[in-house]
Amino acid sequence: MTSSEIRRQFLDFFRSKGHLIVPSAPLVAKNDPTLMFNNSGMAQFKDFFLGNGTPPAKRVADTQKCLRVSGKHNDLEDVGFDTYHHTMFEMLGNWSFGDYFKKEALEWSWELLTDVFKLPKDRIYVSVFKGDETDGVPFDQESWDIWKGIIGRSGEPDDSRIILGNKKDNFWEMGATGPCGPCSEIHIDLRSPEEVAAKSGKELVNADHPQVVEIWNNVFMQFNRKADGSLEELPARHVDTGMGFERLCMAIQGKQSNYDTDVFSGTINLIEQLSGRTYTGKMEKSDVAMRVIADHIRAVSFAIGDGLVPSNAKAGYVIRRILRRAIRYGYSYLGFTEPFMCKLVPLLADQFADVFPELDAQQEFVATVIREEETAFLRTLGTGLTRLDQIIEQLGGAKTIPGETVFELNDTFGFPADLTALIAREKGLSIDELGFETALQAQKQRSRKDASYSAGDWIELQDVDTVEFVGYDQLSSWSQVVKYRRVQNKQGTQVQVVLDKTPFYAESGGQIGDTGRFDIYFDNGGEMTSVPVLDTRKENNLTIHILADQPGLDELLQLADGQHAAGVSAEVDAHRRELIADNHSATHLMHSALREVLGPHVAQKGSYVGPDALRFDFSHFGKMTDEEINRVETIVNERIRQNIPLDEKRNVPIDQARAMGATALFGEKYGDFVRVITFDPTYSVELCGGTHVPSTGQIGLFKLTSEGSVSTGVRRIEAKTSEGAWTVINEQLAVNSALKELLKAPKDVVKAVQTLLDERAALQKQVELLENEKIQQLKNELLGKIIFVKDSEIEAPTGAGKTEAALSFLVERVTVPNADALKQLAYDLKAKVDNIALVLGADINGKPQLAVMLPDSLIKSRGLNAGQIVKDLAKHIKGGGGGQPFFATAGGTDVTGLDAALAQGRVLLNL
Repeated sequence: MTSSEIRRQFLDFFRSKGHLIVPSAPLVAKNDPTLMFNNSGMAQFKDFFLGNGTPPAKRVADTQKCLRVSGKHNDLEDVGFDTYHHTMFEMLGNWSFGDYFKKEALEWSWELLTDVFKLPKDRIYVSVFKGDETDGVPFDQESWDIWKGIIGRSGEPDDSRIILGNKKDNFWEMGATGPCGPCSEIHIDLRSPEEVAAKSGKELVNADHPQVVEIWNNVFMQFNRKADGSLEELPARHVDTGMGFERLCMAIQGKQSNYDTDVFSGTINLIEQLSGRTYTGKMEKSDVAMRVIADHIRAVSFAIGDGLVPSNAKAGYVIRRILRRAIRYGYSYLGFTEPFMCKLVPLLADQFADVFPELDAQQEFVATVIREEETAFLRTLGTGLTRLDQIIEQLGGAKTIPGETVFELNDTFGFPADLTALIAREKGLSIDELGFETALQAQKQRSRKDASYSAGDWIELQDVDTVEFVGYDQLSSWSQVVKYRRVQNKQGTQVQVVLDKTPFYAESGGQIGDTGRFDIYFDNGGEMTSVPVLDTRKENNLTIHILADQPGLDELLQLADGQHAAGVSAEVDAHRRELIADNHSATHLMHSALREVLGPHVAQKGSYVGPDALRFDFSHFGKMTDEEINRVETIVNERIRQNIPLDEKRNVPIDQARAMGATALFGEKYGDFVRVITFDPTYSVELCGGTHVPSTGQIGLFKLTSEGSVSTGVRRIEAKTSEGAWTVINEQLAVNSALKELLKAPKDVVKAVQTLLDERAALQKQVELLENEKIQQLKNELLGKIIFVKDSEIEAPTGAGKTEAALSFLVERVTVPNADALKQLAYDLKAKVDNIALVLGADINGKPQLAVMLPDSLIKSRGLNAGQIVKDLAKHIKGGGGGQPFFATAGGTDVTGLDAALAQGRVLLNL
């Protein structure tokens, strides 16, 4: 059975059991501060488990793209060194939202594995939770009894292949807080008959044996882990199962490694062809490298396909790190010195076209981004190697590279510590691993401090099924408080509040959250207290209003819980919302204009929509020309003047929306029903949840303010509309008016400025000629001040041994216009006089400057170094400097120390 057939049979099986088959969520987690990436199949269903949303069906099945490279679930460093860990992997899953529970889940898992996939029953072991006194969760007797009946169906109940598991193995938690519960794992023994006869597979379960592996986990979601560590019962009991697709393929296809299945074999075959090496499947360095590359190319490609680009921050940095790890393995062990990862993308896109078509649709863009990243990092590796050679040379006789230095290579040059260690070993050296780890942990601690965030438990005031958003139609509402909690972050203590209905738009899709106020009314004669709303954000499926903490806020919120006469009048800042709508609608118009001007390859890669400006990131590989920029600006303003009315359609079936030609964003997960925003069906039709103008005329004016590169293959436009655009134009007019006044009101300002620039350039040339004449005069004066001495320790030019020869010395304070002139003077003197050693000092506009020049003969005979000398002299002028052994310069802040520096220069040169 091929991997595609295995995946299809899994989905068909659960379709036959009444499950709705849903698409995978993107790899990047959205609106969930506890997750950077979707690291499990249940991540996209978290809201349903918490009761914050309604699932599309009570029974659901899917295959989910997952990434485990950060936080609690991090398999990165294991990848390549074993047969079954991956960064990106597929999680096959079936879900019950308050419908069936343990009996059906376990029976169906056994039926699928043994009856459909024909896996041998006597090679399968299952585990159940033995309970945990600390959490107060008892032994899972129910699962034990169900398994006894299932495994022993051919006769008496059989518990010989059931294992008791502890909290680590059999109590599943997605993170420090959130939905959790006991689980029942299914393991399979893939060893040879001889190995099985020698030792029971039961003894090897959860013992990290590469052929006795977990393939399926049935999680019974019963609890919610609170911030204080305690457990509370969920509103309903759910089933969350996850089966590792790659491991399942290994079992069904009779392989000893995931990498031997057809999930990876095609990619590894191509790597063999590109590298000229043979894959043996062993632990040779070249084999590890091929496994790393075959795994990592999937993670990187699908992440970019889902809208993430490599960068130096957050999720983008994780993807860059994965990509660089693969490049480094290819560079070190497979001999790749040119981009190679990008050549794997077409094969990958074709392999997954039927299940994850987003990669196939963007394979050219994905491959180009990867190629540019490879080119840059291969260049970085070259720079790092040069720097490492310098470091090793400076060690002298030491045999250990300091940990701080290893960290600097890693942090500044992106040069991995393990590659530094590898090169060090090849040269008979080692690295200070403890020192490196100390520096690394210090950096992590700084990062954690910068990003510190803690949240208390929700204080529930009332139970509601859904939170209603009314902000498309109104900017105020009479609401009750559903729940609230306190959070601690860099801004201090804030209070997050959830209302039963709200007009406040939560930050999403690039549009920032609304601000405004809560007017909280009391039942004693209509007394009211006003509380500012600082921001509105979306967390999971909740709209969260953020308030600054203040004394008595708890009492205010609890009075507005729907049980008292008090309530909340939630008021959005209307003017701010209007400006945001101007910018958001202009973003849609600009997106369509970019596609018209640059081509259909343009796709949104990120955006910011606020009251002050709009920012739009899009896929494009070249700098926009002035003509293209002007054309985009012209098209958008034409559409604004046409005053096109907004055509907004809500709850449109997703297939119908696509048939309308609506533009959807890669990396976004859309439900079965979507909102379609149209400004002329022949021009701009997009899926969007943001707020918009009733007609384009309200935008008033669109002014593009900048265009530039964000990252490989991604450009960024910044623009202003409405009041912001008028401000930009008025500022430009003011500048133009001021220039006219300065230039005595010329008819053509540009021509007048150009004339001034031409005159300035001509005068500058004259000044340079005069300064050069002065330098030549100064040089001639200095030639008369040179001291000549005999030195018997100088090596004769012919190499005939020691001889007595002339040395030339000059230490003088000079007057020059700039540091470049000082340097040029030193080199001119060197060209005129053999074996000259000089120290020159100058006061350049109140800033002291020093230059030291030494002949090779003096460097060899006395061991002098211009760089070291200039550093010593610079102490007198409160500065620093450096350079090469034969020439170095320094600058400082204390010009009064210049004479003392020159005096010490005479001493150092023995004058």
